[in-house]
This record gives sequence, structure tokens and C-alpha cells, in this order.
Amino acid sequence: MANFKALPLLLLALIAFSMLATVALANNPYGPGSLTINQCSPQCTRRCSNTQYRKPCLFFCNKCCRKCLCVPPGFYGNKQVCPCYNNWKTQQGGPKCP
Repeated sequence: MANFKALPLLLLALIAFSMLATVALANNPYGPGSLTINQCSPQCTRRCSNTQYRKPCLFFCNKCCRKCLCVPPGFYGNKQVCPCYNNWKTQQGGPKCP
């Protein structure tokens, strides 16, 4: 009988935990869909600021951002936080997004 009294408490704890997890995922500034199209240009300017190939970097970064609504953190790498950005490949199989 003690198990039935603990059940509502357990359910309440599970609901609270799922709400906290949802809030934590929503606050991820780099995950898929974390940007709006208007935010792509400044994020790509940041991403491409340290490259000597600035124009192509900006072109492809903006193209990828418009499709994925995500730009990885940093100037290079870290693409795993944005799977769409990471997995979009050229016809030759190389990465499309900088």
C-alpha cells in the first residue's frame, strides 16, 4: 500500500524533471533551429571573421544558416552541435558548410 502513496509523488517528480529538461534544451544558443533568418548574417560574420577566404565562407555559411537555422560556436569546427549544418555535403562528399 505504501507504493500507491508514493506513485503521485513520483509522477510529479517526473513531470517537473521533464519540464526542466525542456527549458534547458530551449536555452541552447547553438542547437538546430536556435536562430531566425535575421540572425544568420551576424552569426556568419562571427564564424568567418578569422578566415582568409571571407567571401566564400560568408556565402556558404549564410546558405547553410538559412537552411538549418543554426551556426556552430567558434570560428572553426564544433559542427556536432548543429547536425544539419554538419551533415550537408557537396556533390563530392566534402562539407558544404564552413
